[in-house]
Amino acid sequence: MPAETVDSKLRIFLVDDHPLVREWLTNLINTQPDLQVCGEAETGPQALQAILTLKPKVAIVDISLKDSSGIELIKDLKLNLPSLAVLVLSMHEESHYAERALRAGAAGYIIKRETTRKIITAIRQVLAGQVYLSSEIATALATQYVAGKIRAEHSPIEQLSDRELEVFELLGQGRGTRQIAEVLRVSVKTVQAYCARIKEKLNLGSATELLREAVRWYEATHKT
Repeated sequence: MPAETVDSKLRIFLVDDHPLVREWLTNLINTQPDLQVCGEAETGPQALQAILTLKPKVAIVDISLKDSSGIELIKDLKLNLPSLAVLVLSMHEESHYAERALRAGAAGYIIKRETTRKIITAIRQVLAGQVYLSSEIATALATQYVAGKIRAEHSPIEQLSDRELEVFELLGQGRGTRQIAEVLRVSVKTVQAYCARIKEKLNLGSATELLREAVRWYEATHKT
């Protein structure tokens, strides 16, 4: 009977590089009579391999992972498991993160400071095939749409591709070119090419300016 009960529950996989967040989510989700956490990971590669094996109904993914990108993970997951519902649970409250996550294939975007009730609501909504957005994110995206703004006009950062933004964020964390190449599993020359494109798009004249701007942006967008 216990095994039968467990098998009947809808399985959820957690992807977050903070153990306390994973523990909190596990405790929250497992109190629901019909939901169960079936696994967890702290990096994109670990998550992809485990999710392809376990095939859960929902993957809850943070955008900023340990040595990997949540956005790229979402793209990989949707490519391999189109029916998987992906819910982003992130500290980032800027609408451009949500926009990129939705473009990558996420069905929802909820901010970590939301109440536990809203998190459960978000899970159930994406399970039902619907889209869920935190109210602040939904308002920001709706405002942009109604105002008829082009994404590139919001901020110079919006001109960056997902991969360029990932490089920019790693620069802001203080990572060097070689370290970024290792994290992204690309060559140093490829990272240098990304940096050159970022400088051009942000109208920055030197590598020093690029680094300074990346650090400033990273600190501004990762305030707790």
